[in-house]
Amino acid sequence: MASWEAKTSDHDDESGLVERAVGGDRLAFEKLYRMHRNRIYGLVWRLCGGDGALAEDLLQESFIRAWQKLDSFRGDSKFGTWLHKLSANVALSDRRSRIKRLERETVLDGAADRGATGAKDVYAGQRMDLEKAISRLPERARTVLVLYDIEGYSHAEIAEISGMAVGSSKAQLHRARKLVREELDK
Repeated sequence: MASWEAKTSDHDDESGLVERAVGGDRLAFEKLYRMHRNRIYGLVWRLCGGDGALAEDLLQESFIRAWQKLDSFRGDSKFGTWLHKLSANVALSDRRSRIKRLERETVLDGAADRGATGAKDVYAGQRMDLEKAISRLPERARTVLVLYDIEGYSHAEIAEISGMAVGSSKAQLHRARKLVREELDK
């Protein structure tokens, strides 16, 4: 089978799974979960600053929301693209609610650093240095860097997802890149 046929077949399989899942087939949705969980985990892990436990929670929340909103998937894009955007929104929404909650709470001495990488190191060497540098970025700068440089979103899409202006997205990207370079030069 030619590689383009394999890709078409994979897409057809995914489309079929989506169609069956929309009809309530939980096994089809489970297959979609298995196909996309690693990429979605990587996205939410980066967006939450490398916090593995939070990333697991966001991964699960993303798929719960996908199941709930599956009937709104129109097929204008690939399912993975739709799921990716939904997951980014889940992570950013979670961040907004955490910030609001933190603003209401009294800061406790010795509170855990949200930018910590976590106990589970999943990369080594230079890649780990880069991941640490990204996790130490301020929230907005990290969000734009992850969505633009790693995930390939445009500034217009980032503005739509995050609620910031396109110009702010560009400024945050510039800031994030500068901070990452400084961190890696240390």
